Amino acid sequence: MDMATPSIIIRQHLIDPEICIRCNTCEATCPIDAITHDDRNYVVKADVCNGCMACVPPCPTGAIDNWRNMPQALAYPIEEQLLWDELPAELSEDQLAAAGVASVVEDAPLAPVATPELPAAVSGETPFVSSAWGATLPPWSAAHAYTNLYGPKNPTTATVAGNYRVTEAGTDSDTHHLVLDFGALPFPVLEGQSIGIVPPGVDARGKPHVARQYSIASPRNGERPGYNNLSITVKRVTTDHEGRAVRGVASNYLCDLKVGDTVQVIGPFGASFLMPNHPRSSIVMICTGTGSAPMRAMTEWRRRLRKSGKFEGGKLMLFFGARTKEELPYFGPLSKLPKDFIDVNLAFSRTPGATKRYVQDAMRERAADLAELLKNPDTYFYVCGLKSMEEGVVLALRDVAQQAGLDWETLGAALKREGRLHLETY
Repeated sequence: MDMATPSIIIRQHLIDPEICIRCNTCEATCPIDAITHDDRNYVVKADVCNGCMACVPPCPTGAIDNWRNMPQALAYPIEEQLLWDELPAELSEDQLAAAGVASVVEDAPLAPVATPELPAAVSGETPFVSSAWGATLPPWSAAHAYTNLYGPKNPTTATVAGNYRVTEAGTDSDTHHLVLDFGALPFPVLEGQSIGIVPPGVDARGKPHVARQYSIASPRNGERPGYNNLSITVKRVTTDHEGRAVRGVASNYLCDLKVGDTVQVIGPFGASFLMPNHPRSSIVMICTGTGSAPMRAMTEWRRRLRKSGKFEGGKLMLFFGARTKEELPYFGPLSKLPKDFIDVNLAFSRTPGATKRYVQDAMRERAADLAELLKNPDTYFYVCGLKSMEEGVVLALRDVAQQAGLDWETLGAALKREGRLHLETY
């Protein structure tokens, strides 16, 4: 670096590894792929991030909202960030001076410069950035969510009250429904929130395992009404995304727990992926695999309201995908729900002898009904599952809208602005 030339100062965006719960929300939300991760940390690429702030509001812990004034030539590379256990301190004046920075004016503009909430690329047909249409605000009628009651440095303890397999035995998808009891400890949650589970032991570098995030699968008054408990849905991980054999640290630990065992819990997290309380609001739920957890919570809360006579007619519509019927979590209980209560549409991509069918295919088949729901300002859409499903689902919504004569740019912006389209993919 030429020390005679003052360095350009950037406002480097960093993620705090001490409070990050590795939920993938930031990476999924970033419209320009400026965030990446390994099996330990999520990090921001200084040479790509443009400061658009799209990732900040959805972060459930605030770990993403960290910045450092840095000489551009000395910006922390991702290789270094991936090794962090805590954030580095701000550079001192002496360190900045040694880098050729005479002084940093507090109110001076720093590169990178923030860009509009919806990038210019989103307003055109190419490329289509599905994550840019996801809301960061909750529905206007959602209940108040309590968050971050217990953090990584002060986790609480829950006792396993139940552990049940919810996919058919003998299938590759070993998915469990775990019930966690908090005893007398306050742990208020809402449908759509999540918790972090801290696996015991240390990783290959001798560091304590970081928490893994799991969506809550039970309604706000507990898996068992009136008891201070909740449930989560966990799929045992035995292969990575490339099909190589691995043993998921947290998933195998959780799937093997016995009744009476205890777990370390942090959270709850999430203040936007919340269901509306308006009794006449309609909810469209689109999910795959364990992405069904928040949908089960919402459905069960509506079912309990209906049973108590407090349900006033809002529609429930579910699009649920899996490889086969046997690998679909909660298939048995789901099939017993009254048809006049919930409109269930299943999509299986690996049924022997059948054409591959995905949730977006099922959505297109129900285009007429979805179009009417899109026109209704009291309809809310929730998408949860693997990241690979997100683009197809949002494109299907766009196509359904356009075929019905609706302008997607206007409608999509309204869905985002009014907290009516929520994307939670990983």
